[in-house]
Amino acid sequence: MSLISLLPVGKVGRALLVPLSEGLAQRLRTACSIQSAGLNVDFAFNPARRQYHSTEILKKLLDGRAPEAAKVLAVTELDLYIPVLTFVFGEAHLEDGRAVVSTHRLRQEFYGLPSHPALLAARLLKESLHELGHTYGLRHCADYRCVMSSSNAVERIDLKEAEFCPNCQPAVGLGSNW
Repeated sequence: MSLISLLPVGKVGRALLVPLSEGLAQRLRTACSIQSAGLNVDFAFNPARRQYHSTEILKKLLDGRAPEAAKVLAVTELDLYIPVLTFVFGEAHLEDGRAVVSTHRLRQEFYGLPSHPALLAARLLKESLHELGHTYGLRHCADYRCVMSSSNAVERIDLKEAEFCPNCQPAVGLGSNW
């Protein structure tokens, strides 16, 4: 059985991590644990951009993986970027089990709107499934409803389902009867 280890980064609380863990476990049909110790990512901060370089965070994630975990997903509220993009919702390494997601731009408050905890939880689950899908070797999917479709705005995330399409399911070990 594969195990996904959730690693808090920054001030992400159990109120977000527990439902995320349950949603991932259910959809990926695997155990999911929440690590008690987080990861300090001050080293990844870019003062000129006032953001955190997600690739640098990924490099450190193997140190934070639970010994029994096949995958590690860092979850943060910090604003992430890669040099060629203004921001990213998350990033993953294909097939090596490391991924990071951020709630920063998933929150309604970022867009000047009232807090919506249920919408935040849904977006976080979709983006976490997306990044973990990359760790199973999946690339972006052309089906806009598939969780593996590319998202450059929250509106695109909201269109997705929190599921893998029939073409993507086999890569994550889900049968066609899913």
